[in-house]
Amino acid sequence: MRRPKEQLGVLIREAGEVFTVRSGASVLGTSSIEMAKTLARWTKQGWLTRIRRGLYAVVPIEASDTKQAFEEPLIIIPELFSPCYIGGWSAAEHWDLTEQLFRDICVLTEKQVVHKKQEIHNIPFMLTHIPQSMSFGTKTVWKKDKKIQVSDPHKTILDMLHTPQLGGGIQHIIDCFREYVKSSHYNPEQLMSYAIKMNNGAVFKRLGFLSSQIIGENEAITKQCHEHLTKGTAHFDPSLKEGTLIAYWRLIVPTHLQFHDN
Repeated sequence: MRRPKEQLGVLIREAGEVFTVRSGASVLGTSSIEMAKTLARWTKQGWLTRIRRGLYAVVPIEASDTKQAFEEPLIIIPELFSPCYIGGWSAAEHWDLTEQLFRDICVLTEKQVVHKKQEIHNIPFMLTHIPQSMSFGTKTVWKKDKKIQVSDPHKTILDMLHTPQLGGGIQHIIDCFREYVKSSHYNPEQLMSYAIKMNNGAVFKRLGFLSSQIIGENEAITKQCHEHLTKGTAHFDPSLKEGTLIAYWRLIVPTHLQFHDN
């Protein structure tokens, strides 16, 4: 029979640095009850840290506090919130669409969300529930041995236009869009394809107006957005109720926004 540290080594090699009682039991060929007892014992010994019931992570040798056990905090996201992906401002940071740093990690999940803001092991998350139909347009990013889903640059922009609070404010979304258009990521055909798939009237109004200001009124994507306009008026940023009605786009736009570099 293997010694405890040998067992832990096998578990790390096979399951990674974050694992559940069930995955641990499968790797070590034991029952879930026995595995739970073993993991609890290793936690008391300081080898593991308990993230939540049934979910554990390895504590690095150099860690002074089990609450600061993660060199890469993203590795716990799949176990906590799947099916999910990293989006909004966090994805914008990943794709170099912004230099602004946000403390919270923005996660879009198909799970029901009771508390939008959660802090787990000193890692702050901002959660947003989405239907399964919105779970598309992602790329796989590897962090250590874990597959993490991140919205691609096009979906990142559209998610922020769909739900502006994901973008950290409408001015930041404008800035991200401007960087997106200047970047190698820019693909108006893909952007429009995603927008049509999302089938949200407010997205066409916000994207169309933004495109008219930054790319141009005569660009194909601007015209296509106008062709998909729906009835009714939307706010460019729902958190800012005052503004000027842009009748052509059926959009109420705050007057203080900057659309071009200084």
